[in-house]
Amino acid sequence: MVGWAIAVHGGAGVDPNLPTERQEQAKQLLTRCLNLGISALRSSASAIDVVELVVRELETDPIFNSGRGSALTEKGTVEMEASIMDGVGRRCGAVSGLSTVKNPVSLARLVMDKSPHSYLAFSGAEDFAKQMGVEREENDYFVTEDNVGMLKVAKEANSIVFDYRIPTTGYESCGAGVESPIRMNGLPISVYAPETVGCVVVDSQGRCAAATSTGGLMNKRIGRIGDSPLIGAGTYACDMCGVSCTGEGEAIIRGTLAREVAAVMEYKGLALQEAVDFVIKERLDEGQAGLIAVSKTGEVAYGFNCVGMFRGCATEDGFMEVGIWE
Repeated sequence: MVGWAIAVHGGAGVDPNLPTERQEQAKQLLTRCLNLGISALRSSASAIDVVELVVRELETDPIFNSGRGSALTEKGTVEMEASIMDGVGRRCGAVSGLSTVKNPVSLARLVMDKSPHSYLAFSGAEDFAKQMGVEREENDYFVTEDNVGMLKVAKEANSIVFDYRIPTTGYESCGAGVESPIRMNGLPISVYAPETVGCVVVDSQGRCAAATSTGGLMNKRIGRIGDSPLIGAGTYACDMCGVSCTGEGEAIIRGTLAREVAAVMEYKGLALQEAVDFVIKERLDEGQAGLIAVSKTGEVAYGFNCVGMFRGCATEDGFMEVGIWE
C-alpha cells in the first residue's frame, strides 16, 4: 500500500495580464476537480477511473480549452482530441478530430477498453462514438462567445493563437500584443498561452494513470493534431509514473516529453521531481511547455519553463496546492 497522489492542470503558458477574476475562476475549477478526485480516491477508486472522472469535469466546464469551450479551427468549428493511459499493462486509448462528442476523454477510454485499437480519428472516431452510444452534442454546444471573439482576433492578426482566453477587448495590453520570440516549427506565433487540461493519479495500490484533453490551437488548420492524443508525447503512464503535458504541442511531440520522464527515472535513476526538472530543461530545445506527474510511490511533481501553469496537486498525507505562477 502506498499513499495516493493526484495532480491536475489547465494549461501552461499564462498571459501575465490575465484578469484577476479569470485567475480566480480557474483556481476554483482546479480546486473543485482536485476535491472530486480526492473523494474518489478515498472511496478506493482506481487511478484510471479517477483521471477519466476529473478530465470529464474539466471538459464540461468552459473555463479551459477542452470539450465545451474548445478552441476553434480556421473554419470556426471544433476538432477535439484526448488520450488516456493506464500504467497497468500500459493500456491506452486516444482520439482526434471530434466535433460532437461531449467528453472526448471517455471516448478515448472506450477505444482502450472496447476496441482492438489504440487511436481513432475524425470520421472513424465519430462513427465509433455513435456505436458506443456516448453523449453527443451539436457543434454549437462547444462554441463559446469568448472563442468566437478570439478567433476574430486571430484572423485579424493572420496568426495561429494558442490562447482563446486572452480578452478580446484591451488586446494590446495582453501578452498577445507583444512580439513573441517563440517559433513553432520555425514559424513565429503571436501568442503563447495554451490551455490543455490533464490529470495524473497514483492510487493506494501504486497504480499510475494519466489523461489529457484539448481543443488545440485557435485558428488552427483543419486536420491539425497536437501532442495531447499522442501516447508518449502528451500523455504517458507505466508502472513507474503517470505524466500529462501541456504547452507548445510541436515541441512536446519532438521531445516525446511524457515518455522521457519515465525514461530518465528508469535509465538514469532519477527521482520524480528530478526527472521532471531534467526533461523540462533538456528535452524542449527552444519550446515552451509544462507537465504534471505522479510516481508509484505516491510522489507528485510538476514543472514548466514558461510564464505560469494552471495546476493543482494533493497527496494522501494532507498536502494540497493550487497555483498559476512560479
